[in-house]
Amino acid sequence: METTKWVIDPTHSELLFKVKHLMITNVKGEFRNFTGEITTKGEDFTNAKVVASVDSSSVFTNNDDRDTHLKSGDFFNVEEFDKITFEGTSFEKKSDDEYTLKGNLTIIGNTKEVSLAVDFGGIATDPWGNKKAGFSITGKINRKDWGLNWNAALEAGGVLVSDEVKISAELQFIVG
Repeated sequence: METTKWVIDPTHSELLFKVKHLMITNVKGEFRNFTGEITTKGEDFTNAKVVASVDSSSVFTNNDDRDTHLKSGDFFNVEEFDKITFEGTSFEKKSDDEYTLKGNLTIIGNTKEVSLAVDFGGIATDPWGNKKAGFSITGKINRKDWGLNWNAALEAGGVLVSDEVKISAELQFIVG
């Protein structure tokens, strides 16, 4: 069977994260520039090859001071590590529209395996004849596993920023 290469449609995709701040609310952010490819056998996504690359300097939290801090050596160190990468190791079908995506996530030179839940939205053809596939992806990581260790203790106990980071993505791919 012929292989199909799907590439992220950046106009219809977003990559988001949430982290607890002061242990009472979530602060959310996004990466505005990223690419990704899925290689499949036809339209079957089981065992697809998945790769993605994120421009770490494209982090945006709607606060310039926080964004500058996230780009610094305390976090993403964008001067030395301009990319966050993901390389899938398995894409396992759980049901008609649910998959588990496992792969190696590399942040600031540290690579760890992650497991992400994937909801497959389906395949459709847009008004211009382009075949598209849609996915919603969710997962959690512990930022300290990748060496993102900066924090500040609070007087009343606890820390300023939680270790757990929730990841979510709404991704539309186009046959490329």
